[in-house]
Amino acid sequence: MLHYTVFRNENSTEWVTFVHGAGGSSTIWYKQIRAFTKHLNVILLDLRGHGNSTMDDDKPLKRYSFDVLVDDIISILDKEKVQSSHFVGISLGTILIRHLAERYPDRAKSMVLSGAIVKLNLRSQVLMRFGDVFKSILPYLWLYRLFAHIIMPRKNHRESRSLFVQEARKLCQKEFLRWYKLTARLKSALRIHREVEVNIPALYLMGAEDYMFLPAVQDLVQVHRQATLQILPNCGHVVNVDQPEQFNVRTMAFIQELAKTK
Repeated sequence: MLHYTVFRNENSTEWVTFVHGAGGSSTIWYKQIRAFTKHLNVILLDLRGHGNSTMDDDKPLKRYSFDVLVDDIISILDKEKVQSSHFVGISLGTILIRHLAERYPDRAKSMVLSGAIVKLNLRSQVLMRFGDVFKSILPYLWLYRLFAHIIMPRKNHRESRSLFVQEARKLCQKEFLRWYKLTARLKSALRIHREVEVNIPALYLMGAEDYMFLPAVQDLVQVHRQATLQILPNCGHVVNVDQPEQFNVRTMAFIQELAKTK
């Protein structure tokens, strides 16, 4: 079953749902819980095979799709009777949120996309290809450590790297392979996300040192009218861990401003 936690705020009708990235879990948001639960109703979830989620279907899926993963998220909203929510995501979680907004536009009030992936540059394509070649040969944790050091290389990214690898330990090799197969569909999905803008306000929160993914986001916000970009200094890919106070302040301001104008 998909594991999730709900924090209810009796003084608010607004909901925010947090979606982590590949290899992570809902614990990635530990620096956000206190700040957001003071003002909003909050859902923290663990994606399939991550954190405390276990998928005990009669016929386990050999291959995941973005549709399946998005439907998992929608099923939680349905179970909690949440008609619409603001969404906050990190890394691959931003791709799922963007896909959700395309399939279920009435369920997403806004999107905060941090460490967003909107295009794979040459370096990231080489990295994905390397992983594809060695994914069935090398222990998956070796690949995770390598990816973490390439994507988050600086000393001030150390906490993010450690958390990334720590949470990845909860996966198993088979689950890792199911998720990695998603990369085969990644380029086409990202191309659609760049070419087709959804009519939902989007805030991109990017680290100034997120050298692999920031340039593509800078190009995207030039053509997507509903999108705005804020760049946080002295942080890399995992913005909410590297600069939690700034992340919380800017995300809350974005959501609360939209709530005033609804």
